Amino acid sequence: MLIHTIFDMLAWLSAGALGWWIGRRGWLTGFSTRPRFKDDPWYFMALALGALAGAVAFGSANMNLAGFWTLGHSIAGAIAGGVAAVELYKWLRGIRGSTGLPFVGPLALGIAIGRLGCFFAGLPDYTYGTPTHLPWGVDFGDGIRRHPVQLYEAATMLLFLAFWLRALTMREAAVIRNGFYLFVAWYALQRFAWEFLKPYPAIVGPFNLFHLICVALFAYSILMIRGTHDFRPAE
Repeated sequence: MLIHTIFDMLAWLSAGALGWWIGRRGWLTGFSTRPRFKDDPWYFMALALGALAGAVAFGSANMNLAGFWTLGHSIAGAIAGGVAAVELYKWLRGIRGSTGLPFVGPLALGIAIGRLGCFFAGLPDYTYGTPTHLPWGVDFGDGIRRHPVQLYEAATMLLFLAFWLRALTMREAAVIRNGFYLFVAWYALQRFAWEFLKPYPAIVGPFNLFHLICVALFAYSILMIRGTHDFRPAE
């Protein structure tokens, strides 16, 4: 799993560099309730603990449902846990407005690079797709050509990153203000689609655990976007 660790480190470094660059450009000025660790370290503690708990809890639950009695981790679980913890913290502290905008670009880039690590890690990572006869199917070493769902997700997250960077450069106010919620919605939609191409066990009809998480994340994003009124037509 060394290759996965290398890509994870690259994802963190690239995400941090992108976040720093966006901050230096001042593209989020006036749009974000920007969190700063020195001003509110408890915000970041809530975020970190929520993301870690969600990643391990949901990742391990999915592994256990599949019959692998071991600890796991999940990006979808980390996003869900982080969102839940931060929204609870904001509610308790009376904080209003989006605080997630500085994380949008870094998260999109980090997920894309991290998924490349999943791809090169192969079968032991348990993120491969179901068998396929399509010409781009990939044999990870067991003689079966599978959907490279890791690459599908990396590509769709890079597509969102391009959309986000364009919105920042064009100063598209409604998109920028809702940037984190749009990120969550996009992540949930594309992840929901790729889950049909994974060998994870279904728990409700044809839907697996991550399908349900994605539905919850998408519902959250829509409710938050509706609350901003930015995309509503003029009455």
